[in-house]
Amino acid sequence: MGEFTPINTQEELDRVLASRLQRERDTVTKSFQAQITEKDEKIAGFESTITDLNKQIETLNGQTGRITELEAKVREYETNSVKMRIARETGLPAELADRLSGADEEAMRADAENLAKLLKSQQQPAPMYRPTGEGASDGKDAALKNLLKSVREQ
Repeated sequence: MGEFTPINTQEELDRVLASRLQRERDTVTKSFQAQITEKDEKIAGFESTITDLNKQIETLNGQTGRITELEAKVREYETNSVKMRIARETGLPAELADRLSGADEEAMRADAENLAKLLKSQQQPAPMYRPTGEGASDGKDAALKNLLKSVREQ
């Protein structure tokens, strides 16, 4: 250290204090700038984390949509499987299985049984072929012709 010099005037005191105050301001400024830089880095890290998490959320939302779609397909396949099994058990043709309706298996089974009854009641044996000619009655021929005509119209 140097020698002690007394301060005699206000200007000398202001000059000595100004340099000390400037050093102190520089020290405090550097300290605050370091803290600000550290906090800016933390904020940048948080923003990066938020961006990554938002990307993950978007990916998961896309997967959730895909999962929902696949679950719907599985439910559809299960429903079709139940319809086919019920159709087979009730004796319905496989082509009619898609026409079965109902909220659950019991309702579908009831619908299938009703449809099977309807189909059985409408089945009639095919009429016998009778040649037209001598010995054939006109009433029978007319009935057969009407029957043939109604079958062709359907």
